[in-house]
Amino acid sequence: MKPFGLRAYTGIAPALFWLVLLPVVLILPSCAGTTPRVAPITPQQPAPSQPVNPASSQAPGRPSSGGVSGEIRSLVEQGTPSPLLRVLDLILARGLESSDFGRVMTAVTVTLLQNLYPESQGRLPPADPPPSHGYTRILRDVGRGVYTLPPVNSADYLECILPFLALLEETREEILLRSAPALWRGRQLNPGSPLAPYFLGIVLERTGSRAAAEEEYTLASILSPDCYPAILALARLKRESGKTQEALNLLSDLAVRNADNLTIKRALALAYYEARDWPRAESAITELLQQNSRDGEFILLRAHVMIEQGQFLQAQAPLDLYATIDSNNPLYLYLRARVMVEGYRNRDQALGYLRAALRVSPDNEEIAVYTARFLIGSSLIEEQLEGRRILRNLLNKENPALSVLGLAVEDAIRREAWREAQTYLERIPPEFRSTQDLLNAYRVERGLGNNDAALSYARELYRRDPGNEEGVMAYISALIDTGRHDEAGRMIEGRLAALPGGSLKSRYYYQRSRLQNNEDAVMADLRSSLFEDPRNLNALIAMFEIYHRRRDERRAVYYLKQALALSPETPQLRRYTAEYRALLNQ
Repeated sequence: MKPFGLRAYTGIAPALFWLVLLPVVLILPSCAGTTPRVAPITPQQPAPSQPVNPASSQAPGRPSSGGVSGEIRSLVEQGTPSPLLRVLDLILARGLESSDFGRVMTAVTVTLLQNLYPESQGRLPPADPPPSHGYTRILRDVGRGVYTLPPVNSADYLECILPFLALLEETREEILLRSAPALWRGRQLNPGSPLAPYFLGIVLERTGSRAAAEEEYTLASILSPDCYPAILALARLKRESGKTQEALNLLSDLAVRNADNLTIKRALALAYYEARDWPRAESAITELLQQNSRDGEFILLRAHVMIEQGQFLQAQAPLDLYATIDSNNPLYLYLRARVMVEGYRNRDQALGYLRAALRVSPDNEEIAVYTARFLIGSSLIEEQLEGRRILRNLLNKENPALSVLGLAVEDAIRREAWREAQTYLERIPPEFRSTQDLLNAYRVERGLGNNDAALSYARELYRRDPGNEEGVMAYISALIDTGRHDEAGRMIEGRLAALPGGSLKSRYYYQRSRLQNNEDAVMADLRSSLFEDPRNLNALIAMFEIYHRRRDERRAVYYLKQALALSPETPQLRRYTAEYRALLNQ
């Protein structure tokens, strides 16, 4: 069995922990930039090495014998919704609501429910603790956001744990660390309650020890599967560390056991969204918006999910609604731009939204990458230069994201700067290479004339996803480049027979033209290619080159003009513009 205690998550023995942590805890507040909101309890704490004897200190509110009082206190210390609601029922059933014990335990229970389980409150009785009780001061300080340090010799679990409710939203390390000794002491006093490990998890996470925090949240969830704040925190850490499926499993199970809990439903919807499981995300978000149609966060996420699924017209309604909430939100502006680009091909409006989004959020990497890609793909030189400036700024960061490196590869490929593209590709770890990265690697090796290496990447791409048409096309092209014409021909013929028509069939006709042995057969396939798609750039260039070799300037210029209209920056075409400039200007 895994041991409880600090050794379980730090490897530090408890005595050493006190020697290491307490001096830091005592020094930190004096170094802080702001005065900590900590209310110490007198008398002075003894030296940390002095052992605490639970029997030596009678805790306020803890009865000396069992009975209903002991049962109530035990239920409160469990600290989860069902036991806490049971406490309120017991106090009423036993007529204790007017006694000092009943009043203070009612106040403690209500405070725990309000702070930890707002979804589970229902109709709660008023909290009216007796003014002279020790817990009353703690609860009053919690309401003021002030942390109350318990005496170091306290043997009262609640006295050690309750003050932390004031720090649930705290982020300052010096304040959080002051609470750690009391939380550890509370965990020793009642190792079966999930509250101490949950609160310790919060301290550890916010002071940078995420792995140890994950262990504490896990322990809390094991001690009580009903301590859903700990499970939500655990799922969030797993999601943030890339363990998406583990997070979804935790949240799905939690949602089944808490079907009406909106906090859990929100967490599950966000997890589906971040996992890019668009159908499930849309279903979960729609259910939440039925509860609150003005929830701005999920209105915007709903629009995003629709856009990712190509539902551009449907996305307009939630975007219009969100515009009445915050029309300067960078995600809203980014999504508006995507609708204009991908749904309506309205470049001018799209660019306006993208520039506005970057003004509002200049450090948003996703928006910057999308804007750079959009501008680099423009036919206008000034927009291409603007896009490359944005890309250069992204590349100058200490550790550029994979999406930034991927865009740098694509831009270098566009310019046929094969060596430059190769250097960016080498910065992408092989284990993180996406389908697009493999496709780019194929293109780079082919551009460098390394046909065998290009075939290797194309084969890996094809094996990874045989249904990916770009991968199939790359593999066929690589087979042709390396002389494997029979295999390439069989693949082409099978696909031409299955396709009804359109741009994809046009591309297969072009590939078949590369297998033909005479120019008439080549031109027949190229004409078939252009019949299916008059904008097939490779077919246009191939037709131009045939007429260029034949010195048929009129027909050569006809195809060159069309190719330049589609891709004026293609280096292969720019080499011919000087030669044909006079004819191109006619």
